[in-house]
Amino acid sequence: MNYRVIKEDDLFLLTDSSGNIHEGDEQGLGLFTKDTRFLSQFEVSVKNLEMILLSSNAAENYIGTIRLTNKEKVENGEIKVWRESIAMERKRFIAEGVLYETVSFRNHNVYPVELEIGIRVDADYKDMFEVRGYLDGQEGTHHPVETGKDRIRLSYTGSDNVERATIVTFSPQPKTISEKEAVYTFSLAPFGTAEIDISITPEIDRERPQTRDRSEAIRRLEESYRQWDAACTTVETDNETFNALVNRSKKDIRVLLTDVGYGQFPVAGLPIFAVPFGRDSLIAALQLFAINPDIAKGTLKTMAAYQGTRADPWRDEQPGKIMHEIRCGELANSGKIPFTPYYGTIDATPLFLVLAAEYYHWTGDEAFIGKLLPNIERALEWVDTYGDRDQDGYVEYFQESSKGIANQGWKDSGDSLVHKDGSLAKAPIALAEVQGYVYDAKIRLAAVFDRLGQPDKARGLRESAEKLKADFARDFWMQDEEFVAIALDHEKNQVESVTSNPGHCLWSGLLTEEQAQKVADRLLAPDMFSGWGIRTMSTKSTGYNPMSYHDGSVWPHDNSLCVMGLKRYGFHDHANRVIEGLIETSKHFEYDRLPELFCGYPKEEGYPIPYPVACSPQAWAAGTPLVFVKVILGLMPDVPAGIVRLSPSLPKGINRMVIKNLRVGNGSLDLLIQKYNDVHTTLKVLHNSTGLQVVTG
Repeated sequence: MNYRVIKEDDLFLLTDSSGNIHEGDEQGLGLFTKDTRFLSQFEVSVKNLEMILLSSNAAENYIGTIRLTNKEKVENGEIKVWRESIAMERKRFIAEGVLYETVSFRNHNVYPVELEIGIRVDADYKDMFEVRGYLDGQEGTHHPVETGKDRIRLSYTGSDNVERATIVTFSPQPKTISEKEAVYTFSLAPFGTAEIDISITPEIDRERPQTRDRSEAIRRLEESYRQWDAACTTVETDNETFNALVNRSKKDIRVLLTDVGYGQFPVAGLPIFAVPFGRDSLIAALQLFAINPDIAKGTLKTMAAYQGTRADPWRDEQPGKIMHEIRCGELANSGKIPFTPYYGTIDATPLFLVLAAEYYHWTGDEAFIGKLLPNIERALEWVDTYGDRDQDGYVEYFQESSKGIANQGWKDSGDSLVHKDGSLAKAPIALAEVQGYVYDAKIRLAAVFDRLGQPDKARGLRESAEKLKADFARDFWMQDEEFVAIALDHEKNQVESVTSNPGHCLWSGLLTEEQAQKVADRLLAPDMFSGWGIRTMSTKSTGYNPMSYHDGSVWPHDNSLCVMGLKRYGFHDHANRVIEGLIETSKHFEYDRLPELFCGYPKEEGYPIPYPVACSPQAWAAGTPLVFVKVILGLMPDVPAGIVRLSPSLPKGINRMVIKNLRVGNGSLDLLIQKYNDVHTTLKVLHNSTGLQVVTG
């Protein structure tokens, strides 16, 4: 990472490694909230010394610490300040909508040193889509800068008639404040110190969060992290790399949590996608059940609140459809982009249904599912009507919005659907994995409707699902490759690329036993498995490129769904090989963190190659190691039926796993899994307050 990011709720700061946002930044750095950049410049400099970076750390996500020191200062051949004798530290955190930073200095010389400190700020109030270079043409008005003895106020009224402002406050009072710069002069005594406190508060239409005493602000923030840890499952193994990976994921998920009024749910990722995302948030919530099932409820409520209500081609909206992405900046508010929200995703609606069913089976929360039932029924209706455009039994997508997304599955880049001859598939397109999500949703929800006393509805869902499974086996199976096609194109021709997408069909249970065996073996064959993980596309396929976003790279979340599928069909060794590869991968990335994606080069080349613009942290990448916990345990709760199924299988390098506070239903489990050799693994239930029967095997 060549940037540093901290976040809390809807506010995040993205700077270079030295903690600065330079004037004229073209890297997308800034302080952001509500899809708007509230700081486009933030530079702290020592005007009379040249400083160099010592260390830069944001491992905790909510707090960043940057340390610098000075180069030697020479005047007329005489050393005035020895090198590395002035220590500078920048410590910052975000709490309750305010950015706090403390800049401190320490003199390690036996003589006093004069320092002149400049703090420059500016705000361009660009929409995130402008910052990322997707659109341009800001049409609002920047107002004159307001200054006081200890503050600077920058402001702007957008074309959406919203006034946005940034209040920068300094303590102690600076020597001078000009239009956009505060200047301090310090005479540091021998071994003396000095400190500057800065608070930066975004303001929208004259409303802004309360600025607290910073010790109270950090106390409240740290307490919220302690509460998160206490609510999560504890995982301890004899493999320190895996322990670090799981702990990192829990921290990353916590920093990505946001609440827009319906409960906490994970936004997609930093720095570009710190907004509600249908597909990403739903998959991340599915990944989190073994660690914290509460997040599923907040995610479901949020998605239900924004469920489509009308046919609106501008936003690719239809009744019952689950949204893709919400933006709330100037471009969205003024109608220049359709993200208010935008509904151009084909998989969010069936994934919403899968999450609802999984939540019910994991928690037994019949009261909540009863309240959600109208949303579930509308989503099911969308699947069978608007989702199936030509009534052929498959859910397909087609972009209607002029400023929408063309490819509306998770592989949404323009070149992600490639025929064998190299041509790109044309829409409407029926993706393989989406049919799997639909099948899984209907099978799971049939059990829910049975429980709710609606057997006719349950029977109809099962019959529809079984017909889909039979048709899919016929229409998507590539005889030459003995593998599932990624999609059917607008003429119902197979898109004959070998990709990772059929691994999702394993997760959904859509494949026949014979097909599942062949798909599982191919996913672990050298053309698909790099040694670090399963590639998005086979090295033998026409469109393969190891540096491509979707045509040869490795996505951890994609692997996590494949791993769940491999486990579902009983391919324990296949699943463990993928888990082992990604555990090893994490050691090569900063903070022991799996990135959004990395390049698909083979492991024989020595180390995983980073993808240049991967989000980090990213929700479904952070969720991947948490899926591994579920898969290793072979955990399948069915709370309404009164049982918890466990089928543990430890990968190489892990011989002992202790699980505490694994919440299922109305209680929790503590478990001990031990492996004595390749064929002998034992499971011991240390604690069970769920009232459920634990079934093994």
